[in-house]
Amino acid sequence: MTGVPRPGGPLLLGVRHHGPGSARAVGAALEAARPRAVLIEGPPEGDALLPLAADEQMRPPVALLAHAVGDPGRAAFWPLAEFSPEWVAIRWALAHGVPVRFIDLPAAHSLAMAEEEERRDPAEQAGEAEPPPAPVDPIGVLAETAGYDDPERWWEDVVEHRAHDGGPGDPLAAFAALGEAMTALREVYGDGGHPRDAVREAYMRIQVRTARKEFGDDFAVVCGAWHVPALRARTTLAADRALLKGLPKVKAELTWVPWTHHRLARHSGYGAGIDSPGWYAHLFASQDRPVERWMTKVAGLLRDEDRFVSSAHVIEAVRLAATLAAMRGRPLAGLSEATDAVRAVMCEGSDVPLALVRDRLIVGGTLGEVPDTAPAVPLQRDLTRRQRTLRLKPEASERDVELDLRKDTDAARSRLLHRLRILGVGWGEPAAGRGSTGTFRESWRLHWEPELYVRVAEAGVWGTTVLSAATARAESDALAATTLAEVTALAERCLLAELPEALPVVMRVLADRAALDTDVGHLADALPSLARTLRYGDVRSTDTAALGEVAAGLAERICVGLPPACTGLDADGAAALRRQVDGVHTAIGLLAGAVPANADGLRERWRAVLHKLAARDTVAGVIRGRAARLLLDDGHLEQDDAARLMGLALSPGTPPADAAAWIEGFVGGAAGGGMLLVHDERLLALVDSWLSGVSPDTFTDVLPLLRRTFSAYESGVRRTLGELVRRGPAAARTAAGTGGVPGGGATAPGFGPVLDGPRADAVLPVLRLLLGLDADAERHDTTEEPLGATG
Repeated sequence: MTGVPRPGGPLLLGVRHHGPGSARAVGAALEAARPRAVLIEGPPEGDALLPLAADEQMRPPVALLAHAVGDPGRAAFWPLAEFSPEWVAIRWALAHGVPVRFIDLPAAHSLAMAEEEERRDPAEQAGEAEPPPAPVDPIGVLAETAGYDDPERWWEDVVEHRAHDGGPGDPLAAFAALGEAMTALREVYGDGGHPRDAVREAYMRIQVRTARKEFGDDFAVVCGAWHVPALRARTTLAADRALLKGLPKVKAELTWVPWTHHRLARHSGYGAGIDSPGWYAHLFASQDRPVERWMTKVAGLLRDEDRFVSSAHVIEAVRLAATLAAMRGRPLAGLSEATDAVRAVMCEGSDVPLALVRDRLIVGGTLGEVPDTAPAVPLQRDLTRRQRTLRLKPEASERDVELDLRKDTDAARSRLLHRLRILGVGWGEPAAGRGSTGTFRESWRLHWEPELYVRVAEAGVWGTTVLSAATARAESDALAATTLAEVTALAERCLLAELPEALPVVMRVLADRAALDTDVGHLADALPSLARTLRYGDVRSTDTAALGEVAAGLAERICVGLPPACTGLDADGAAALRRQVDGVHTAIGLLAGAVPANADGLRERWRAVLHKLAARDTVAGVIRGRAARLLLDDGHLEQDDAARLMGLALSPGTPPADAAAWIEGFVGGAAGGGMLLVHDERLLALVDSWLSGVSPDTFTDVLPLLRRTFSAYESGVRRTLGELVRRGPAAARTAAGTGGVPGGGATAPGFGPVLDGPRADAVLPVLRLLLGLDADAERHDTTEEPLGATG
């Protein structure tokens, strides 16, 4: 990085890859020197793409994407932001009609070398004499030498602030000083823990020699400051070629893709990342008064979030930032001073709104754009067309989208997102919203990452359009599936994505798997997906008759095989089967509505299964409890019968662990389990009596299970249960013994001795309003037969 050109030598401009100060200096140096050509660190295969940088549709941040032909997953990126020195150099050269070229090692070699490194034998790596040294951070070393504990703060003070405090008159002075420093570092650290740099620098020296033959010494080289000493080194052409001999190589293709500020950030894992891309973009765009303009941005963001921030706050924050900079001995207020001032003045000392400032402004969520003329695989072009047609623009920030499947546009959006999921392009993920999956509404959370362009390129092997690619991928996945549940889940995704050509293949595989699989657990795992799929058929006007036959057959086989499968289980097996019982119960309800011809018989058979499970002592307690609860919720088990089953399960002859498992199945994990105990004090009294009678030596054994059961209740429900038990467990137990009804001899706590008819009638107008009942008819009904009379 010895930036001042020697007599008869090219102009070497060593830069920080994403530094607004370097970018400004490069622009000034090029404007002053007016070279005949510009050489830039980057893959030479991208030379043909450089003219697109001048296109009006090209808006950074963007990146060169290189991937191996035939293996799109083998890819690499070269990101460029508006404040990247390389981008400034490219735009300057194109604006002045000057040839511009990339001179780094070709992507064909770098991709192959990366693959070769990954394939190295782990035993070989473990047997190395000593681990490779940690890579040197040149900026960090220079900052530490200067007495700074923060490399970013040092860089701001010596480079970035120069653009806003006048700086030196010579635009090359900064390159000279930084170049000398890098030369000293290379003498001490050598390659700095980057062994591949020797090969890269040899290739760059060869390209510099080639440029000298064409342009003399009247050209500029823009590269990382670390490489400048190596480019100035005196080596022979033969020596450089020897370093490149025998390098692995693959065929590579390149294109421009949009990039994001988030992906430029160091925390994203990007090797040349920076801590604050949004701040650097602001510094580059602000010609004057950067701190004042920054505080105005922050105030606008906080106001949009309904926080009170006035002009006085902005003025005070600017003053505080300047005061902090003076106290810390800095030439100008930097990001740390601005952040501290924002926290103190605009955020009232809280880091919660400050986290929003960091995410939205300091890092930033800007997503770049590339021209339509940029090379792309056919699948990407088809996806781009559909995104525009459906007005689903890729965005770097997460956003939630509600889709109404009764609308043509929303239905098409849903199909696109589901097809992309089949292809492994995770642009959208289903999210909780107003409607659940399978209804007329879908909720999606969209988040576009640059890496998805690689996923699209990988998916291009399946077809040239989203529809054809998703169809081919679904068929392949069906044939490769190893379990019945995988095939049923795939059938569900095919209907969601509306892939009519793939569905026959999936159904054929599904029928074969279902006929051969005899494991009840596998059948129980598969049935819920099929039931949901049948429901989607109604919503999406899809023919699901074949699915209905398979689903009905699975349900019949589950009803036959489930009771024997529920015996002899350990705790983990019983818990897993309980979840499967829940899934089958929900699925039977869906199937009864989707296959009306067999609805009543299916419901009756499943109801008989639940009665068997609830009454059979050899069935695990958690499953017996859950079966009783499902019957109770559906109105097929009387309250007295439920109390009887609980009494048997909690009798003294039942081991405490089994009794606790029954309680978990009956009131744990199910919706409204706690409220059931709140409103039925007979059941609460039974639980209380059993719990009070558990011996101390076994109490510790059942405590974890009970804690897991009751901790799932909402705090209000737990509080109410505790209050009921504290208030009168004896009365509750008495109520349980007498039925807790008027005339039974005792009254449950919280209830009057008789029903108060007039007070109950007063509730009816509110109920009528809530239920939307006809006012006149309801009034007539309540006049002839008041609730108090029929209680």
